[in-house]
Amino acid sequence: MTQLSYILVDSPDSWGSFENFAAALRQIREFGFQGIEITISGPDLWQQDRLLEFVDSHDFPVVSLLTGSNYFQEGLCLCSPDEQVRRSAVERLQHYTSIAARFDALLVIGQMQGFPRDEPDQSVAKARIEESLKRITEAAEDRQVTVVLEPVNHLQVGFHHRLQDVLDLTRRIGSNCLRPMLDSFHMNIEETSMTEPILRAGTDLAHFHLCESNGSLLGSGNLDFPPIFQALESTAYAKWISVKVYRQPWARGAEAAVEHLRKLQLIP
Repeated sequence: MTQLSYILVDSPDSWGSFENFAAALRQIREFGFQGIEITISGPDLWQQDRLLEFVDSHDFPVVSLLTGSNYFQEGLCLCSPDEQVRRSAVERLQHYTSIAARFDALLVIGQMQGFPRDEPDQSVAKARIEESLKRITEAAEDRQVTVVLEPVNHLQVGFHHRLQDVLDLTRRIGSNCLRPMLDSFHMNIEETSMTEPILRAGTDLAHFHLCESNGSLLGSGNLDFPPIFQALESTAYAKWISVKVYRQPWARGAEAAVEHLRKLQLIP
């Protein structure tokens, strides 16, 4: 059975204290979510041991770790012409596989691929990204962690914008630990259908982000959510659906998402 998680876009250390962060997690759980997705940046996960103890004791798992802030905050980039930058990016993500293993979480990679301003030559950039992902995947295999590669729209990353781009790349690398995911916000920009990519990914699909077309409250944009859920159900998708709201306070976004999905009879 598919379960619903909520994405906290701001990193855990931005909450000031672990008690504040834990209070937010309790409230999200009370709204009706079964898990949480968090941003990870820097050398390690803030308050990692306390967070692990909290999620285990509250049966409220960390579903996945988002990594894009490592690019925007530190410039760690998988396509960089600077070999040391690439090495640091790979080592960071290799280390994150050990954290993902502790939480039995997915590791999401998208924006750390970089932009054409980092490497204007598409073929060179993609070759570097592919080589980097091979090394990251090796670490993931050792730790039995699934790395999901997210097709991100062309305004937010420079490469692999569509599902087919990601499918081609994951198949070339050929590891069961590297899988595709989808995000309805990016699909609305890059794909020609909101359901066909789900059907094409089929049982290979490892994760799904549910985000309104405008990045705000579910129901405030132009996405039709029932066909998306129907497409996921038709492929026997039984993994996590993570709700993402950019443009509202986290509590308002979480509460409104549950209200909207219940109104549409998409969740109990």
